[in-house]
Amino acid sequence: MWYAIVGEDAPGSLDTRLAVRGDHLARLQALMAEGRLLVAGPFPSIDSPDPGPAGFSGSLIVAEFPSLEAAEAWVADDVYVRLGVYARTTVRPFKKALP
Repeated sequence: MWYAIVGEDAPGSLDTRLAVRGDHLARLQALMAEGRLLVAGPFPSIDSPDPGPAGFSGSLIVAEFPSLEAAEAWVADDVYVRLGVYARTTVRPFKKALP
């Protein structure tokens, strides 16, 4: 099943986010290689594709996992969670309707 994962950035976490972005992306690329990633990306804090020092307010990931528990475990092991980039995360079942 698909799961929507929303991470909300902690205030002042931009430097950490940028420093460990490669590790975060490697995990997403592994999901993509397995055909389990629908979409992933950050929420810019301002109305710009490159928010610069304004940074990001969080991220959205929609990926396939065998269960809610498996999705939650994957999130808990993400470097953004472990190093405090995300202050909060939410994992919810997602049913793709379109396109």
